[in-house]
Amino acid sequence: MTDAPSAVPGRRRWRVRSAAAVGAILVGALLAPPAVVAAWARGVVDDTDRWVATVGPLAADPAVQAAVVERVTRAIVTGADLERLVADATGAVAALDLPPVARTAVETLRGPLVVAATDVVRQTVTRVVTSERFSTVWVEANRAVHARVLAVLRGDPGALAAIGADGALSVDLAPVVDAARTALVDRGFTVLERLPAIDATFVLVRSPELVRVQSAYRALDAAGTWLPWLALGLLAVGVVLARRRAPALVAAGLALGAGMVVLALLLWAGERVYVSSLPETVQRPDVALVVYDQVVSLLRVALRSGLVLGLVVAAVAFLAGGSGRARALRASWARAVAAVRRAGDRRRISTGPVGEVLHQQRVLVRVVVACAAGLVLALADHLTPGLVLWTAAAAAGVLLVASLLGRPGPAATPRPD
Repeated sequence: MTDAPSAVPGRRRWRVRSAAAVGAILVGALLAPPAVVAAWARGVVDDTDRWVATVGPLAADPAVQAAVVERVTRAIVTGADLERLVADATGAVAALDLPPVARTAVETLRGPLVVAATDVVRQTVTRVVTSERFSTVWVEANRAVHARVLAVLRGDPGALAAIGADGALSVDLAPVVDAARTALVDRGFTVLERLPAIDATFVLVRSPELVRVQSAYRALDAAGTWLPWLALGLLAVGVVLARRRAPALVAAGLALGAGMVVLALLLWAGERVYVSSLPETVQRPDVALVVYDQVVSLLRVALRSGLVLGLVVAAVAFLAGGSGRARALRASWARAVAAVRRAGDRRRISTGPVGEVLHQQRVLVRVVVACAAGLVLALADHLTPGLVLWTAAAAAGVLLVASLLGRPGPAATPRPD
């Protein structure tokens, strides 16, 4: 009877710890999606190389190339004022002492000549844009615009703002225009030599969110740095506080995976919201969608990595847990290892003292392998599903080999651990 009063506070403590564990895991899972987004946004905004690696492949996309061709063609045609040039030329010919029929014929050629000249410009620009040179120009232009954006975000007073008031992030196509103009001059369009510089830009992203990012750079930098660690830390705290840690770790892994699924659904919905919110001045929504998909490509990689990581953690925790199925699986493996060991003994193949040490220190081996796998993932620049899977497979392979090489001592009693 004397143990009853002391048992009540103990149960209360476990209830409090259980509630805290559930709360920590829940909050960590809720923070996981915004943590992934913040880390991705920080990487894209703060790392020029990562930005270039993200948008670089757009140079080879047919839709983007077609949009660039139209934009540069329109800039050259407008800058050269082809309609006026053709009108002046046909007018001068028509003013000559020509028969009325010939004068009428010359005047009717004005429209076809403008179309023909525009087609020549478009063909020349297409050759420039589809060449390898365009990829180099595209990468250099994106590197330059990102460097200016980063300078603005960091408060450099001498930087030129590269983000428009409407949230338009544009790439300067002046090198493409210059290359096309040089090619046109070589083809006989010498009038382009006397023209001033022709400006042309290509809008990569148009969203008011860019302006908000510009005004909240420091908050984004802090969130992208610490929010992922906070989410993972809360999940770990929840597991440590739980009375049954293996099931808690399974729950934490599944919660992390569920958070990534939710993020994937939000990203899918955000894509449609972005396209539907584009202003009417955007003539190629399909190109805007291609650019959006490419910009968020690394975010999709990150959320898939989080999903795979959560499932791997849940699977490992289940196999290491105390459920009947987990024990049965471990017992089956222990019987298989024992059978292999007996077969080796019959053939006088033994790991000897090394195997005995591996068996005695099997817990330490598991801890070392788990820590090594965790370090590989923690120190990676960018997580990918492949990295997570290969790391998990390598760790599992090392543990399986260690269990095969392990050998109980003469007085040891084998047990399925």
